[in-house]
Amino acid sequence: MISERQILFYESYFQDFFIEQNNKVREKIAYVFKLISSVQNVPTKFLKHIEGTIGLYEIRIEYESNIYRIFCCFDKGNLVILFNAFQKKTQKTPKSEIDLASKLKNEYFNSIKK
Repeated sequence: MISERQILFYESYFQDFFIEQNNKVREKIAYVFKLISSVQNVPTKFLKHIEGTIGLYEIRIEYESNIYRIFCCFDKGNLVILFNAFQKKTQKTPKSEIDLASKLKNEYFNSIKK
């Protein structure tokens, strides 16, 4: 049994996204967060490493026919740091979203070094 993972937000990118969603989508996001924070081996259906990146993951949410992605990374093993999020409209995750998440991850680690 793992100790619960803690989920933290970096800046307000995720909160801004979350506020824009309807209650059902928020409930689904909360469900997936509970899963990630309490399950040792999270299924890739919900959490997956982003190919071609170092330490960047996407939290995967599906509700009805909509797909949402929340970018994150791990810090100190059981701390999940959330960055930007978006509603996926195409098969491929937009490079601009991955680039933003990478930039935010670097900013986060630089800010905690200080």
